[in-house]
Amino acid sequence: MSDLQGRRIVVTGGASGIGAASARILRDHGAEVAVLDRAVVSNGDGICVDITDSAAVERAVEAAAAKLGGIDGLVNCAGILKGGRVETMSPDNWRQVIDVNLNGTFFVTRAVIPHLREAGQGTIVTIASASGLLPSDSAAAAYGASKAGVDMFMKYLAKEVAPGIRVNSICPGLVETPMMARVTASLSPEEIAGGLRPYALKRAAAPQEIAEAVLWLTSDKSGYVTGISLPIDGGRTFH
Repeated sequence: MSDLQGRRIVVTGGASGIGAASARILRDHGAEVAVLDRAVVSNGDGICVDITDSAAVERAVEAAAAKLGGIDGLVNCAGILKGGRVETMSPDNWRQVIDVNLNGTFFVTRAVIPHLREAGQGTIVTIASASGLLPSDSAAAAYGASKAGVDMFMKYLAKEVAPGIRVNSICPGLVETPMMARVTASLSPEEIAGGLRPYALKRAAAPQEIAEAVLWLTSDKSGYVTGISLPIDGGRTFH
């Protein structure tokens, strides 16, 4: 893996789960990292921000750029999951999922792009979802729709900002994160096993396994890769 020494990378949702694993692996390979998250980040590199507030996002990105001395890369990991069938899901819950997952990703990405252009090159890696490629058995239409939107947004963006900036999506399946733990807390062992039935590997991923792909797509090793949707889903979609 190429050295990321000198790279300056913003990671949203970096206080836990895939975001925390991504921030850690990028640092381990020499990058300087600024984390944007609503939660307090204990290691001192975090900037608290609600990514659904576009004005607050602009301020947070400027603070990150000042802290790092510029921005060379962005990793969009922030997201939420609210389940529910379409007939019973409240409009407020639908709006919140779309607002965080899709609009928030747009606000952060838009704010970061000028800094990537100023750096002369850049990478954007966004965590979409296998649920945006193929519906799951769960009642998660809002989540799947938001992540499908994120994935297509990245494809359009990859055409807009090329050749100076590379843009890619990662589409995980089930991952052992705090968000997943909240979802499965009320499920029986039989229901959890049923959720894994479509997975060829019959298990959820560890956050580190997704972070390894974030590292690759951020590094020069993927220098000829842009506009892809990379499923890391244990064989659920075979996309």
